[in-house]
Amino acid sequence: MTRTKPRDRVFLDANVLFSAAYRADSGLRRLWKYRSVALITSGYAAEEASRNLEDVDQQRRLGELLKKVEIVPESLGRHEPEGWNLLEKDRPILAAAIRAEATHLLTGDTRHFGHLMGSTVEGVQVLRPAQYLRR
Repeated sequence: MTRTKPRDRVFLDANVLFSAAYRADSGLRRLWKYRSVALITSGYAAEEASRNLEDVDQQRRLGELLKKVEIVPESLGRHEPEGWNLLEKDRPILAAAIRAEATHLLTGDTRHFGHLMGSTVEGVQVLRPAQYLRR
């Protein structure tokens, strides 16, 4: 049997993980069905998503979803290139996506990542989940 090599390496921000686990019928769960996509996140993002989910069923769903996501190390100490213009708490997300050689970073955080939406930073295209799912 031949395995399909992932076409995209998609880094999921904490708010995407949160939203996918929040409701059992979340449309974001479609991401987990794409065979040509490798889903990745960091421990930092997974921890933030978990911390914000209050319901036991939501926590269980997050755990199930994370079983199919590659957890990559944080990029501690990575120097921030000019132009990121991100809050300190958001820098580890983009840095981890870059270090993991993600093709995309999906985030719903338009407040902090909005200025990067649609742009590519060091090889990582920053998109809202809906933008990626429409492709």
